[in-house]
Amino acid sequence: MLAIVAPGQGAQKPGMLIPWLEVPGLSPLAATFAEAAGIDLPRLGTTAGAEEIKDTAVTQPLVVASALLAAAVLPLPQDFACAGHSVGELAAAALAGIIDPKTAVRAAGIRGAAMGLACALAPTSMSAVLGGDSDVVLAALDALDLVGANVNGGGQIVAAGTTDALAALAADPPAGARIIPLPVAGAFHTRYMAPAQQAVEDFLRGVTAVDPTRPLLTNSDGSVVPTGRAYLDLLSAQVTRPVRWDACMAMLSRLGVTGVLELPPAGTLVGLVKRDLKGVATLALKSPDDLDKAAAFIAEHSTAAPTSTASPSSPVRSQV
Repeated sequence: MLAIVAPGQGAQKPGMLIPWLEVPGLSPLAATFAEAAGIDLPRLGTTAGAEEIKDTAVTQPLVVASALLAAAVLPLPQDFACAGHSVGELAAAALAGIIDPKTAVRAAGIRGAAMGLACALAPTSMSAVLGGDSDVVLAALDALDLVGANVNGGGQIVAAGTTDALAALAADPPAGARIIPLPVAGAFHTRYMAPAQQAVEDFLRGVTAVDPTRPLLTNSDGSVVPTGRAYLDLLSAQVTRPVRWDACMAMLSRLGVTGVLELPPAGTLVGLVKRDLKGVATLALKSPDDLDKAAAFIAEHSTAAPTSTASPSSPVRSQV
């Protein structure tokens, strides 16, 4: 079985849309996404520097748009599982047919802007905790009133909370662990994002959700979500809850996934899969040069023939 996964914030790179906008039909789709997000995504994905695109309000719609642009030119089959990491869950929602891609990018823009505003309310941040026993690490975080905001598997947990608490963690790390401060604006996926959760909830409440057409995993606990409305409700709640990517990978294993394809900006999630899911094939779709490899990978790990690739200007869910 095939799984297609979408990365989250932190995967962005300057110029990452340049090769994709050269693919026939994708430039108009990018313009549609830019209109939905309310920002100049083509410029931000081509000429903007690293400092500008690390702004949460920019990064989140840019990452979701990047994933869905690539998905629009893939020969998507009927029988794949999908999941996203953090804001990548919005791209996954479009892949599963719950919402259309334009709505997904619009939601990412609202989410990113609201989280950026929430970050300004208190001095918070995040640090990667690499290595150490996971139970010991989580206990150490709890003692400092920190949260394991991303439990990524592969010996990687991202701690989030006040800058003072993170400094204390760095000064006295758990046994066998290294602490790496992350260049982020605040403590994502914690109670500090409560105002942003409300903004996302207000927007998604007005969105009509269709039930998923294929297995769709939630960051909440890795489970397969049966209805579109339930998934959108989880997306709102997830703004203040930890991302359990380790649980998502465990579910991919239980579903019998044999190959995981990561949409752009790709590389992070397949790296985690390689460490945790031994024997599962991976492919990072990094540029249009990888499209032929991606088509072969999809055919190898799918049990049903792919549908014809639709016009890139069509919604992703119309392709499957």
